[in-house]
Amino acid sequence: MRSEEFVPQRTADGSFTFFSTEFNEAFHSQYGARQEAERKFVEPTQLQQKAQQPQIRLLDICYGLGYNTAAALATIWQVNPRCYVEVVGLETNPNVPTSAIAHELLQSWDEPIPQLLSQLASEHQVQTSNCKATLLIGDARKTIQNLNQFNFQADAIFLDPFSPPHCPQLWTVEFLKCVALCLAPDGRLATYSCAAAVRTALIQAGLNIGSTPPVGRRAPGTVAAWESIALPTLSPEEQEHLLTRAAIPYRDPQLSDCASVILQRRQQEQNASSLISTSQWKKHTNK
Repeated sequence: MRSEEFVPQRTADGSFTFFSTEFNEAFHSQYGARQEAERKFVEPTQLQQKAQQPQIRLLDICYGLGYNTAAALATIWQVNPRCYVEVVGLETNPNVPTSAIAHELLQSWDEPIPQLLSQLASEHQVQTSNCKATLLIGDARKTIQNLNQFNFQADAIFLDPFSPPHCPQLWTVEFLKCVALCLAPDGRLATYSCAAAVRTALIQAGLNIGSTPPVGRRAPGTVAAWESIALPTLSPEEQEHLLTRAAIPYRDPQLSDCASVILQRRQQEQNASSLISTSQWKKHTNK
């Protein structure tokens, strides 16, 4: 995909996003790309509080335009300009971050963030006195395993792939187990998704989960951690949803199957399940 195929689209908060023809989805909600980064990812991972630490490690899965990393750096350095931040971004298409830079979509953040992320987009690595950032290009199912081998541990993980129906490869139990291995003991993972299948996969990866406030839509997001202490609790309705057929997770045993195979595997498992369907549950409970 050529970089010029990414055309900026304005969102409600004035920031811009791209539309992916490959996944038939925008990279952000129309509510606001920048606000989504701040409220769906930065706030739930408590980076403002963690910024008192001398060092913070971030893992940005599906780096995309770089908004989540930009918002994180801005939050951390506003609290503690001397905090040393190490960032690892996983991205399959290097044209996305370079297009964001070419269209100057990160200029709304204060320096040195635009300059840092411009270098990261072009060179895939950058090192300064208070930041080390690496962009790993390729299938995240492979690059995450490299991080596991090096025992990389992040204080905050941003899980931001395209939606599960369009990109099931990065929402499977097996992939999220690899992701969980990258989460520090007191770290937090945040994602915009509240899909029951995603939440079940996070639980099967060994994590505790909580709900984050809706941003620009009715559905909440999800935050996960090793300890359930201080995690916002799921509502009774959300807990019930995890007992329906919708909660059957995506599976990718060898971390190599294409989307259609993963979707078909889950459909077969759902068809054979004795769990109540979501539609039956909604009808029964008048949801």
